[in-house]
Amino acid sequence: MARPLALPISLHLYRAVGRVAPPFLWAFLRRRLKKGKEDAKRLPERWGRASLPRPAGTLVWLHAASVGETMSILPLVGRLVEAGRKVLLTSGTVTSAALAASRLPEGAVHQFVPLDLPGAAKRFLSHWQPDLAVFCESELWPTLMIETQRQGIPLGIINGRMSERSAKGWARAPKIAKTLLGGLAFCLAQSRIDSARYSQLGAPSQFTGNLKFDAPPLPVEMAELDALDRLIGQRPVFLAASTHPGEEALVLDAAAALRDVEPELLTVIVPRHPARSAEIVDLCRKGGMMPAVRSAGEEPDDRQMLYIADTLGELGLFYSVATVAFIGGSLVPIGGHNPIEPARLAAPIVHGPETHNFADIFAELDAASAAVRIANAAELAPAVAVLLKNQQIRDTLIAHAKRIVSANEGALATTLATIEGVLSAGQSA
Repeated sequence: MARPLALPISLHLYRAVGRVAPPFLWAFLRRRLKKGKEDAKRLPERWGRASLPRPAGTLVWLHAASVGETMSILPLVGRLVEAGRKVLLTSGTVTSAALAASRLPEGAVHQFVPLDLPGAAKRFLSHWQPDLAVFCESELWPTLMIETQRQGIPLGIINGRMSERSAKGWARAPKIAKTLLGGLAFCLAQSRIDSARYSQLGAPSQFTGNLKFDAPPLPVEMAELDALDRLIGQRPVFLAASTHPGEEALVLDAAAALRDVEPELLTVIVPRHPARSAEIVDLCRKGGMMPAVRSAGEEPDDRQMLYIADTLGELGLFYSVATVAFIGGSLVPIGGHNPIEPARLAAPIVHGPETHNFADIFAELDAASAAVRIANAAELAPAVAVLLKNQQIRDTLIAHAKRIVSANEGALATTLATIEGVLSAGQSA
């Protein structure tokens, strides 16, 4: 049932801009398409035009921005489907769409999230008619949130994350924040700090923990693992996982220094975005190195010093063979990537200072001697060298990291109970 929702002038202006923005957004989408960041066949979904029928039954709409958020809520998707609910998962990147295609269970479907425009949002909601809408982490799209609440659809936030910078920005627009957050059915925050920030902005927030602690280990194809183990043999492996522009050069410098102390070292680079593979290979060749490239079917034989693992969905495989794992996005201002993933697969963790995406988790790992924090790129090779030489230190890091992950589990059960409670209340109303 539609319900009135009073909006401050600033949100009226935002929506007015949205009504005249489509020609500019078409140009924006075409640029993204040329860069491989959009799916040409599914562009209509960006305008709220569904490519699939609505499944019958109770439908929960879950929105996750990209791969990391999608990975964190896949267990929730599975539990909802097991409970007889249908799930619509939306996300905004082609990599997350590919992940959804390979990992969603029967009873769940994926669509690209519509642009935050009144027309697109209305078309999307008119077709899907979800019984509950749930946004993951820091995704706050004003028009989608307004149209959802106007149509009387309960809206909640799970695994909520609110950076200090974002909180200050929303605080400068208190009427907008109150309008968008004050009517939420629930707001489940991943840390106490995040919960406090949401509460200060008017959300009905509570701390429930981070869903990423409840995610299962990254998938590993055992046949691929056996094959890789045979190729690597007893060689130590320095893994640079989920690297970003600017980091590969730093990793290559570290690898060159490490080979002076570990001549048999194999360095594996897994770029966050596999489409950057040619750029990374070119960087290697300019430095006088000829890497093996996984997407080309090349293998890291006993003479190969460098391997570019530019495939999707295989990060678990490379964490499984890593002697030491450096987490990318932490030596450049990206904010780091999920350290729980290597912890679950017994890979000793090294990371840089840029960790704001997972600040609480990294801080807990560092304080418990469950990870090694370096201050800058110059410290990468020395830190890795110590770990390569000392099995006892690696074992200590692994054990402490696994203990922390185990101690922080439980957010999934609380999140599922909250969602089921709202659905049950809606059905009995």
